[in-house]
Amino acid sequence: MQNYRAAFVEAFASTFRAVFTDRAVVMVMVGAVILYSFFYPTGYQQQVASEQPVVIVDQDRTALSRDLIRHIERVSAVQVTALVASETEAIAQVSAMRAEGFVVIPKGFERDILRGDQGEVAIYANGAWLGRANTVLTGLGDAITGFAREAAVRQAAFAGAAAQPPLHLVQRPLFNTREGYGSALVTGVAELIVQQTLLVGIAVMAGTRRERRGQLFFSGTQLIGIASACLLIGFINMLYYAGFMFWYQDYPRGGNFPGMLVGGLLFVGAVVALGMFIASFFRTRERAYQLILVTSLPFFFLSNLSWPATSTPQWLLWLAKLLPSTPGINIMVKFNQLGASFAEAAWEMANLLVLIVVFGVLAWWRYRRPA
Repeated sequence: MQNYRAAFVEAFASTFRAVFTDRAVVMVMVGAVILYSFFYPTGYQQQVASEQPVVIVDQDRTALSRDLIRHIERVSAVQVTALVASETEAIAQVSAMRAEGFVVIPKGFERDILRGDQGEVAIYANGAWLGRANTVLTGLGDAITGFAREAAVRQAAFAGAAAQPPLHLVQRPLFNTREGYGSALVTGVAELIVQQTLLVGIAVMAGTRRERRGQLFFSGTQLIGIASACLLIGFINMLYYAGFMFWYQDYPRGGNFPGMLVGGLLFVGAVVALGMFIASFFRTRERAYQLILVTSLPFFFLSNLSWPATSTPQWLLWLAKLLPSTPGINIMVKFNQLGASFAEAAWEMANLLVLIVVFGVLAWWRYRRPA
């Protein structure tokens, strides 16, 4: 028993020495995690696109058209930069990247509304930047909807009918209350960063050992010691993101703390099992950077956090379940951001347990036989 304990402690300690004495490994498994926690969210600090420049073509030039322009100016999503005389001038502004969209108020706009008809307004957005285009269209749509509601109330009052609209819509987001890009994306990408840095670090260590010794044989106790050390490093990285980084960046967090701990442990365990298995195939340390880092973007899309599962082929959904990042990202968002219960994340927990067993057995097989 003491021999097994000594072998475990030695493998555990030697793994930490391998990490912190190798500059490349420590920069990936520790340095990159800290760097990305500040660097990656920088692009999403504003959370939502706002004050997108738009121009207005007012061909009516009446009191109602000016009232509509005032409604547009009050919307934070857009900023009116110019009033132009024709659509040609507006298109030129968009082509020159001085505006992200424009509104056309046609002649006869006020006349049609005063007659009780529907007024017509055309809105256009530059589709080169989908995020900006969506902000422009949504912001202009909100302004026009608000104007139309007030116009309907005025018409009803003028006709002697009820002066209040039949309903009033109040939107209260339950998650991502700021409705920001950062709160939606970074909270999921954090798990992917933990996974990729851990996979690269394990593969680099395996490639280094293969270069120096030409083999990767370990006893069962040594494998458990190595896996435990990697698990501890990955779990600390996970807690750093779920705790400090989300707090520092003011992202949603702390929905189900026990669930976050259990889900994080299962996720990191599956990543370590996968990492040890695929690392057994690397014969050089540089190959890990070439083959693992390029998979980050496909892995994120396969998690179906930003791309709906309903729009993904069924065979691809099942393939994605072979990656720890797919159930890992979803389970961490459910627990930490949405406050889901254990029953609501049962599928992801079962998926991660299966991956731990499958990749753990495969890793055991690879390291206990000639590679």
